[in-house]
Amino acid sequence: MIEEIKQDMKKHVGEEVKVIYNGGRNKIEEYDAVITEIYKFIFVVKLNNDINELKSFTYSDVLTKTVEIYYK
Repeated sequence: MIEEIKQDMKKHVGEEVKVIYNGGRNKIEEYDAVITEIYKFIFVVKLNNDINELKSFTYSDVLTKTVEIYYK
């Protein structure tokens, strides 16, 4: 299952996505970002903000729905 998530993300490297991160205790963060890097256990997105911040997440985060990725 994780391998399927990784393969799907590889198809969208360089594309804009919406990332919704559920940090627990009603802490939900939403980002407009671009998938920049795909690694063995994590992927990196560059946020579309003034400082071009980078965030990394695991494929397990996507599998457990801690992180939701919506392709635009």
